[in-house]
Amino acid sequence: MLSFTCTQTQQKVAILPYPPKFLPLPTFFPPKPIAKATPSSPMAFSSIFNPSTSTLICMISFNFLLIASSVRLPHPIHNNGDNPGQKQPIRIRQSNHSECALFMGSWVHDESYPIYKASSCPIIDPEFNCQMYGRPDSDYLKYRWKPANCELPRFNGLEFLMNMKGKKVMFVGDSLGRNQWESLICMTLSAVPQSATKMITGDPLSTFKFLDYGVDVAFYRAPYLVDIDAVDGRRVLKLEEISKNARAWMSADVLSFNTGHWWSHKGSLQGWDLIESGGHLYEDMDRLVALDTGLKTWARWVDSNVDTITTRIFFQSVSPTHYNPSEWSAGATSIGKSCYGETSPMSGSTYPGVYPDQMKVIDTVIREMQNPAYILDITTLSAMRKDAHPSIYSGDFSPGQQSNPDHYADCSHWCLPGLPDTWNQLFYTALFF
Repeated sequence: MLSFTCTQTQQKVAILPYPPKFLPLPTFFPPKPIAKATPSSPMAFSSIFNPSTSTLICMISFNFLLIASSVRLPHPIHNNGDNPGQKQPIRIRQSNHSECALFMGSWVHDESYPIYKASSCPIIDPEFNCQMYGRPDSDYLKYRWKPANCELPRFNGLEFLMNMKGKKVMFVGDSLGRNQWESLICMTLSAVPQSATKMITGDPLSTFKFLDYGVDVAFYRAPYLVDIDAVDGRRVLKLEEISKNARAWMSADVLSFNTGHWWSHKGSLQGWDLIESGGHLYEDMDRLVALDTGLKTWARWVDSNVDTITTRIFFQSVSPTHYNPSEWSAGATSIGKSCYGETSPMSGSTYPGVYPDQMKVIDTVIREMQNPAYILDITTLSAMRKDAHPSIYSGDFSPGQQSNPDHYADCSHWCLPGLPDTWNQLFYTALFF
């Protein structure tokens, strides 16, 4: 296994307000610099969200990418139990899902869902625990994802533990990764409620242990994936350094990464004070260029340090937000500026809103990897779930806060139980089938 170490320069560098020249953009970007990057910005690949005759070519191209990502199932590998001192591949069954477009389909009502109750899972954070904090409706729990041309296998927590016996699964990224991490623990725990478990909470690393099976399910908080260091009391986002974070990832047998949302944050939500790139410090730069540079650093680390025969690499696509009702309901501008009051998903298989700009960067960087990560493309199917966010039921809000959903509603994260359970059903399918 190759070693990849980032070294920190000792040379003092001038702090520039903006790069004198923008870093090279991927070939799919327009030639002029992008002035602003937000999750709601329009993009070339929005055709699947708002198909029309004029965008037919884009739609065909994007659908091809979706199908390609959905049918490129991980390689069949087996754990035969030999050489117990060495890291062994994960046991999977060989099945023919080559014609199944996992991420294209529709939501169907199913009374057998959810597979667990929030009250039976002690690790759900308040911001995800909608039922505990007063959400009055429950139909949003009763939907199942139905791919267009196949059926998903139902998640089986005991089978997950048996196949992963002695292994570690680690989610790496932002709070959407934490959303999925908690979901997977709850789904698995519901199958073995009497099993011995242990929770180790920390920052950036937290781990839930299924002691009877030797299975660890961990979350490592790294919203940008690349490193952030304190320099003279200021937070410096280092686009070409990742070794500080990555040391913790080497022990995992399955790694699922996500990033996207934090790259567009500004003001009090911004997670850094300065950006370091190419030996220079900047007060700001084009956010999509910064994402492209940071993600390429991550991709080089994976290609240089991860043995993909024994370690499975996933990358979850950008989770959508629902802060603009006009995206999904014509003439809805007068009813508010959030997902508050939404109780059912979009019908059909397309979403009329925009597709996150960050996914252009992610798709291109991953396609250029020597050993591309498996893209768990949850963006479109999640966009149809405008009903599945915590909204004002995200923790112990006061009556005054709950009466002001335009300001306090959380339309970024997702309720548990809820949509992240489907992400994990797809994760489970890609992992074992």
